[in-house]
This record gives sequence, structure tokens and C-alpha cells, in this order.
Amino acid sequence: MTFVIITHVPHMFEQQQYFAYGPYVREMNIWGKHVGQFHIVAPLSQQAVSAIDSSYEHAAVSFREVKAFSLTSFRQVLQALLNIPSICVSIFKAMQQADHIHLRCPGNMGLLGAIVQIAFPNIPKTAKYAGNWDPKAKQPWSYRLQKWILSNTFLTRNMQVLVYGEWEASSRNIKPFFTATYSEKDKTDLDCLQSNRLALFRQSEIRLLFVGTLSKGKQPWYAIQLAEQLQQKGYSVRLDFYGDGEDRNDLDNYIIEKELQNSMVLYGNQTKEIIQLAYQSSHFLILPSKSEGWPKVVAEAMFWGCVPLATAVSCVPTMLAHEERGLLLSIEMDNDCTRLQNIVGDTSIYLSKSTKSAQWSRLYTLDYFESEIEKLIQEVAQPITKVS
Repeated sequence: MTFVIITHVPHMFEQQQYFAYGPYVREMNIWGKHVGQFHIVAPLSQQAVSAIDSSYEHAAVSFREVKAFSLTSFRQVLQALLNIPSICVSIFKAMQQADHIHLRCPGNMGLLGAIVQIAFPNIPKTAKYAGNWDPKAKQPWSYRLQKWILSNTFLTRNMQVLVYGEWEASSRNIKPFFTATYSEKDKTDLDCLQSNRLALFRQSEIRLLFVGTLSKGKQPWYAIQLAEQLQQKGYSVRLDFYGDGEDRNDLDNYIIEKELQNSMVLYGNQTKEIIQLAYQSSHFLILPSKSEGWPKVVAEAMFWGCVPLATAVSCVPTMLAHEERGLLLSIEMDNDCTRLQNIVGDTSIYLSKSTKSAQWSRLYTLDYFESEIEKLIQEVAQPITKVS
């Protein structure tokens, strides 16, 4: 089976291997166990491979390079208009070779892929919509257009669209799904985990953790403000940042200017193993993001009993069971700080949220994820099998 992937994720080529953003590649490697060949259509970056990147494990990977493009300014739109025809031709040629088409959405490449796939109604398809599928969410027009095309069963045929959360009035090709990071063998004894959490909780220092892109959309500044508010109330607080992005220099300068180096540290992009240690040694993960799909870092933190503090976007309220397994941030500082203090001041509340977080997250393992992917590939292929 030739499995054609249309994605906006930038790829790098080093040592005769293709690399890309680690969590995305690790997921695609699971799909790769059940297909014969990967054919990837994506932008190729000249940047060096970083600690957060991973390589494809599939033995048969071919790559078709297309230009990256953006639609956020008038100049970029003009440039994109010049490049889009050739990109669509590349996508079309790749889809002609496909036994299965896989779109990664939302994104500009996902949008073009969603349009071009209309010309291939008989080829089995899947689309992974990694953003917020909530129909009430305020989103860019390109995201709304992708969602409309993908959910239109007249234009989009023979496709399962994987989305995060369950939403009313969804079309029949929309399938609630999830993602995963850890396997069954990564699970530790819950009694042992609770004992470790209790020992951590009894420490005088509150350890906060931010994992993600340092950008305005993820709101890392709010994490700093919340930590400072707690410090002003007399708490000993440490805030660790893992990730990189456009706001890193400004965050670093602020920490130096306010002389917060002893309590706030920017570690940049790190490996999966280092991030896991951070989850295990932190009380709370804070993710005050403006938009998410299924925030993988929230599920990862919960797997280790690290209690999430996250905004109520997309399926996050369901993940947190409406605060049974964490705290939904209101982005109102006094309110959030007071409610966080209530958790910090009560051992039983903290341990309850921590244990329930781990119990829920450990339902969604890589083993379960792979079994669902395998079933999905078989289900999507069935209509073609019947016709032949």
C-alpha cells in the first residue's frame, strides 16, 4: 500500500533520513507499521535537526518537496498565489499514486490537500484534524474552510476525519479520536505514583511546568504572571519552561531584568526523556493556551500525575472532567491564583486530582492507539475492497 501524506510540517534531510517534529513523526511511524510505503508531500527546511525532531522508521520513504507558504500578510498572499498552482500539481500527482491518502490538518497544505482530494472520490482517505474542531470556536477562514470541506460528505468521499472531542451535528465521516505518547510498559504502580506525589507535595516549593511553543497563542507570559502572583503571596515557586519560539528572547530578558533566574528557567527544546523527568518532578503543568486540539502535553503530564492547569478550549474540559482531574484557567489572575491556592493548601484535593489524572490518561496508550489505527486503515479500505 502506498500511503500518501500531505502535511505542512517542515522536514529536514540529514544522514540519508528525513526528520520532522518529533511527536508528529512518532505518530506517523505507528501508521507506517501497517502500510507498505510512505510518500510524503511537504516543505523541506534547511534548518539543522534539533532535539525535538525525530526520523521516520519506515524502510520505504519517498519525499516530494513543495514550497512552504503563508497567508497572514498581503505580500505573503501574493507570493502564495504564484506557488499554489505548482503545489497543487505536486499534490495531484502524489494522490494519483496513492492507495490511501492521509491529510494533516489544519494548515495551508491541509487546505490544498482537502481541495485536491475531491478529484479522487474512490481512493480511501483519512484526515487528522489536530486543531480545535469546536464549531463555535473563532478560527481563521482557512481553518473554517478546511472543516467545511472535510465534513461535506458530497465533496469528501471515502474518508474518515479524526477529530478531538465529540461535537453535536457532526457529519457521518467525523470520528472522535485521540493521540498518545506512552505505552503500557511505561505505566508504573498507581500506589507508588501516589506515594511519590505525596512526597513531592510535602516539599515547600511549588513546581510549575510549561511545555510548548513560546508564542503568544500559548500565553507563556501568563504562566510567569501566575508564578509571580504566588511568590508575592509568600509561596516558594519554581517555573520551568520547555520549548522554543518567537517569545523566548523577550521571556529570557524579562527573567533577567526581574532577577528571577533562581526561580524561572528556560530550557529550550529537549528530548522526550528529559520532558518525562520534568513531568515526574513537577506539581502542576500550566497551559494557558488560546487554542488547542488534543493538547498532548496535558495528557502526558496527567500520565505521571502532574496536575494540569489549562484553559477550557476544545476537548480540554472533557480531559479534565470539568476540574475533577485539574483546574480550568479563567485567565483572570486573582481568580486563578485563589483556586490554585485552594489546591496547594489541601493534600487530599491535590492527590485526588493527581490520581484521577493518571487513571484517565493511562487509558490512552500507544498500544491502544496503534490498535485503533490498524482498525481504521482496514475500515477505510473496505469500500474499495467491496467494489473490486
